[in-house]
Amino acid sequence: MALFPIRTFGDPVLNVAAARVDDISSALERLVDDMLETMYDAPGLGLAAPQIGVSKRIFVADIGEGPFTMINPEIVDLSDDEWPFEEGCLSVPGWYWSLDRPSYAAARGIGLDGNPVEYAGDELMGRVLQHEIDHLDGSLLLGRLPKRARKSALRDLRREALGFDVGTA
Repeated sequence: MALFPIRTFGDPVLNVAAARVDDISSALERLVDDMLETMYDAPGLGLAAPQIGVSKRIFVADIGEGPFTMINPEIVDLSDDEWPFEEGCLSVPGWYWSLDRPSYAAARGIGLDGNPVEYAGDELMGRVLQHEIDHLDGSLLLGRLPKRARKSALRDLRREALGFDVGTA
């Protein structure tokens, strides 16, 4: 297996909707193995293919209950109530922001075996599903921040990129 460098804020691949996966091949199975190794090494709870520069609608995740893969996932249900959480992202390393998301989410897609799969859950599982599918839609968590917080985060990230000491969010 191979470790991939994780693409970070500013990389254009993170802002483009990923293409649907049309066939499951041994190359795709190798990609999933490599994504899992990269995710665990980071370490992270989830990793979407665009985060390693592969513009395909696939992600891997493990919230402590064992790894799973979703191909061509879509959110099929969200709760009305929200759950605030200090959310981070492997593509914005070292930064965390308090972000409200629906506390429950359900997603439907295809598993690596080609069969339909559905994952759903409250709190952390729901958040991971939403976060990773956002990546597949070309959206970073920065886009979910309230306008003032987003403006401040973008300013801090630009300052960090220029080598200024900005602390943490």
